[in-house]
Amino acid sequence: MKSEVIVEEGFVYKDETHLTVSKTTLFFAGDGYTAYDCKGELVFRVDSYGSDARDTDELVLMDASGRCLLTVRRKRPSLHQRWEGFVGERMEGEKPIFSVRRSSIIGRCNVAVEVYTNPVEEYQIEGSFANRHCTIFNAEKEIVAEIRRKVDASTNVVLGKDVFVLSLKPGFDGAFGMGLVLVLDQIDGDDLPDEDEGGDHGMDVEPTHEN
Repeated sequence: MKSEVIVEEGFVYKDETHLTVSKTTLFFAGDGYTAYDCKGELVFRVDSYGSDARDTDELVLMDASGRCLLTVRRKRPSLHQRWEGFVGERMEGEKPIFSVRRSSIIGRCNVAVEVYTNPVEEYQIEGSFANRHCTIFNAEKEIVAEIRRKVDASTNVVLGKDVFVLSLKPGFDGAFGMGLVLVLDQIDGDDLPDEDEGGDHGMDVEPTHEN
C-alpha cells in the first residue's frame, strides 16, 4: 500500500502500528480521548470531551505536547450527518481537507470518507463502531486501519468498550485515523436514545468481510 499522508507525515508509520485508545467518560474538565503506542507513550489526545459531547460540533485532535493536529467539525445544515476535517486549528473561511458522510439505503448504513486534497482518494468504513469492530478500506478495497476491542494480554479478558485498539497499516496516516474515530463516536452518539441504560445500541455500518 502506498503512503497516504492526509494530516501529517510524522504519523505515517512504516510498520503496522497498534494504538490503545481510551475514552474517558467522567464528568470533569479534560475528558476525552487518549491514544498510546505499544511502549505506553502518549501519541494523541482530545480534551474537553465530557458530558455535553452530543452537543459538541467541533473537536480538536492534539499530539502528546498539546499541538493541534486536526479539527473535525459537524457541517450544518446537513442531511447525512456530514463532518469535515481541517488541518490544525480551524480558521474562519478555511477549506476542509476531507469529509465524512453517513447515508442509509434500504435499512443499511454506510460511512464514506472523501479526501479533497486528492480527488481519487476515498475510504469506506464498514462494521459496528458501537461494538468497536470497524474496518477502514481505501478506494482499492485494501484494509488501511481497523478498530477492535482490547484484550488484556495477561488475563485474556476483553476490556470494556471505553478501551479499544486502533490498528494502522503501514503507510496510513494515524492522525487521520484518529480523526475518523472521533467522527464515528459522534455519529454513534447521535443514534443513542436520551436514556441509554447500556447494551449494544448505536451505529452499525455494513458488515465487515470477517462477518
